Amino acid sequence: MSAYMLKDYLLEEYGRKLYKISIDAGFSCPNRDGTCGVGGCIFCSGGGSGDFAEQLAQNGFDACIERGKGRIERKFHPSFAGSNYIAYFQAFTGTYAPIEKLEELYEKAVKHPDVAVLSIATRPDCLSDEVISLLKRLNERKPVWVELGLQTMHDKEAEFLNRCYPTRVYDDAVLRLREAGIKVVTHVILFLPHETKEEMKQTVLHVVQSGSWGIKLQLLYILKGTRLEQIYRDQPFFVPALEEYVEFLGELLSLLPDNMVIHRLTGDAPKKLLIEPKWSADKKRVLNAIAKIKSSH
Repeated sequence: MSAYMLKDYLLEEYGRKLYKISIDAGFSCPNRDGTCGVGGCIFCSGGGSGDFAEQLAQNGFDACIERGKGRIERKFHPSFAGSNYIAYFQAFTGTYAPIEKLEELYEKAVKHPDVAVLSIATRPDCLSDEVISLLKRLNERKPVWVELGLQTMHDKEAEFLNRCYPTRVYDDAVLRLREAGIKVVTHVILFLPHETKEEMKQTVLHVVQSGSWGIKLQLLYILKGTRLEQIYRDQPFFVPALEEYVEFLGELLSLLPDNMVIHRLTGDAPKKLLIEPKWSADKKRVLNAIAKIKSSH
């Protein structure tokens, strides 16, 4: 494998593993409130992809960090103290709020002694010059990563997904973020209903050519309560078996340059919402299969 995994990057850069604390800041999305669309992307859950996130409105920022640390300690039993966490604003659109609100919130993350990195998931059409200027200033004090949900480079499929922005907007956002010195992570969804493997490869190569620092590769999940669920029930489309998914991952890994950081090769869908692929609920089996393919590339 040419590119390297996030955990290896973190060990190289920080000398230790960092743990993500996912936070729901209570923001909405321009693709839900009518600004550019309604209903959101057809695959997006009611939690805006932040189904496991700590709720900021209920707890406040410091409490979210403490609750997140508690979850991580119960799961991984980390025997360390200090700045070992990534504050990950995951749900909905992380820059979709007045600039004053964003500055107030992200200042708390940058100032928090236990936060080593501020990571923000957002849409490329929600990155005004004012927002990027704020992120640039914060990045001078503590690393800021911006995750962009591209999913596919193909505008026709993006229209089916109700993404509500053309790929050229993504290209422009990556360029402007890079010019500001901010690391970009691009989210790609594999095995969308109408895409061929060649088209998926084109998307990955487009991400590489854009200059994105990192990439997330994830299988399409069909979740209860989404418009994608209704589409699938009305006219079922192809869902790959684990073996095919992992084999294709191997082909995609060979396309990545050695300076690209892989943030994800699979994902976690809430089991209570998951319709397909059912095999993805067996996380241990999935991770073992991926580990085998990684070792051969």
